[in-house]
Amino acid sequence: MRRRAGADARRMLVLAGVVAVVAGAVGGVSIYSSLADRGTASSGPTTAGPVCQVTGRDALVPAEGALFGVNLDWHGKPLAEYAADLGHKPAVSVSFTGFPYTAQEKADLEQAVAQIRADGQMMLLTLEPMNGLGAVTADTAAALASDLAGFNADGVPVIVRFAHEMNGSWYPWSQQPAQYIAAFRTIAEAVHTRAPGSAMMWAPNYGGGYPFAGGQYEAKPGTTERTALDTNGDGALTMADDSYAPYYPGDDAVDWVGMSLYHWGAKYPWGENELPEGDKFADQLTGTYAGANGDDTLLPDFYEVYGVGHGKPVAIPETAALYAPAGGGEPELAIKEAWWGQVLGPATRARFPQLKMVNWFEWDKQEVEVKGRVDWTVTNTPAIREAFTSALPGWLRYGPSQSCAPGN
Repeated sequence: MRRRAGADARRMLVLAGVVAVVAGAVGGVSIYSSLADRGTASSGPTTAGPVCQVTGRDALVPAEGALFGVNLDWHGKPLAEYAADLGHKPAVSVSFTGFPYTAQEKADLEQAVAQIRADGQMMLLTLEPMNGLGAVTADTAAALASDLAGFNADGVPVIVRFAHEMNGSWYPWSQQPAQYIAAFRTIAEAVHTRAPGSAMMWAPNYGGGYPFAGGQYEAKPGTTERTALDTNGDGALTMADDSYAPYYPGDDAVDWVGMSLYHWGAKYPWGENELPEGDKFADQLTGTYAGANGDDTLLPDFYEVYGVGHGKPVAIPETAALYAPAGGGEPELAIKEAWWGQVLGPATRARFPQLKMVNWFEWDKQEVEVKGRVDWTVTNTPAIREAFTSALPGWLRYGPSQSCAPGN
């Protein structure tokens, strides 16, 4: 199985039979508990700001430019410190939780809301139904939406990324298109009805390597799921089948579409520090990539089909470029600068006007794929931070300079 995209580390863990929290959020929302334990001071104002108002979901999409956000290791750096390093409050902060979530997980989410209100703007909440899609009911969806409405009233909009990477083969919700769509629509109906400041994001895995054979949760031959995924009707499930369309819940349920795109290096197994190929980001977003990672030109054009054709704002929920300190090869600054130059460069802005959110993966952590440490960050090292913050284009949108105050 070829490894690719930013979810590769989490995929490896699950395929090995280890139930793990995704690489983008090790420990899930429990990371926010450590923030409270440390007593970290907020960078927010010490005097009360304006009373928080609920921002309608349509207003979460910027009229011009794109929201800039972060998937942050809050163990290593609280949001206040990250905002100070960046020079801006991030517009989006990524959180993960199981679903339905426990009382402790709810408390963690409430702590996250307080921190985001002070030092950010909105939450991208990834819901992971680790007990399967059957856990999604009208009652659990209504309870979620009620909580979200409370978060919205406290000044924090929420974009719900439900059961991401559903087209993969490594999660309990994988490759079950009918059940997935039903669950997504159940959540969406509750959110749209009860939480006016919240929205829904549909976010499949990048389709390179589809159908990701060998995963614990792949659709088995002879099942109704397998038949539904055979979009070209040739009796086989291959990369020639549409890796996205069978899982799409419908325009009325989906507010945003998203796809995480990382530069992991030139080829599997990862670990060598390599410059990204020219236009790699754009080629993967449009299904035209053919290079060291393989020939992915059978893939649909995700941006054109879902951003333009379906008229949805497009998000990159997670992105970064691999630098393994022990890996040798190209220098860190050159690799990361080349990648952010593609993701945030003027060509991206001109070509993809529907791109409305970009979130950087700000973690320095052990990755099973490379059997060692990978530093994905751009704000921890002074020279990298200076180069990155200097390169931030004017079309990015950040959180407000003044925090609001809850009305109750």
